[in-house]
Amino acid sequence: MSDAVQPTAAEVRAAAEAVKTALDRHLAAVERRSGEDDPTVYEAFNELAAAAETYDELLYDRYDEVTPFEIPGTDDALPPYTGPEEPHALSVLIRRDYAVAEPQRLLAQAQRIEAADYEDGAEASGTVHGALGILFGEFEPDEIASRHKEFGLEEGDSTLWVTAADEPADPGEWLEGPFEQIDAQRVVCRFDVSAVFDDEADDELDDLDTDLDEDEDEDLERHA
Repeated sequence: MSDAVQPTAAEVRAAAEAVKTALDRHLAAVERRSGEDDPTVYEAFNELAAAAETYDELLYDRYDEVTPFEIPGTDDALPPYTGPEEPHALSVLIRRDYAVAEPQRLLAQAQRIEAADYEDGAEASGTVHGALGILFGEFEPDEIASRHKEFGLEEGDSTLWVTAADEPADPGEWLEGPFEQIDAQRVVCRFDVSAVFDDEADDELDDLDTDLDEDEDEDLERHA
């Protein structure tokens, strides 16, 4: 990058001061939070993440240096919230993925439910898709999530989005396409669960173990 477009030392210093201020605000918000989903904490977190990212970019552009900070989700973060400050309605959008790991277990559970609840002998439980229909018709999604192994299912990724609205939707308004009109700028918060995160943690532990092993080898060489 040429000197003409490089940030000045003063701009880098100002960005560093902005990080300090955002850090103090985030700590103050955490100390005063009213619950796990306090919007003040959420807003302070986003401000801190933005300030840290700006500082990191300016530091790199000016000095070719980086920070050790890594804010989860900044690469794929939601756009800035533009919904109502005081929402009068909300929608909770949930997606949970499963693999049918044990079809026979799934069929057996569906057949048991069918035998107890359906006297007409519809035999929908004879196919996997029919068994799934019986299972999800009998149990709430949260119960299936907590008992998925009993039903021959294996958990995949899941996500929960809370979106804000000015007014509640009219009855039946969105039932034909419940996930087609999601405004990302009205998402208040989201929570993701994925095996990818576990893999990243395992990789970090493996790296740590490797570093420790190397340090122990060096110590042995010193004392040899």
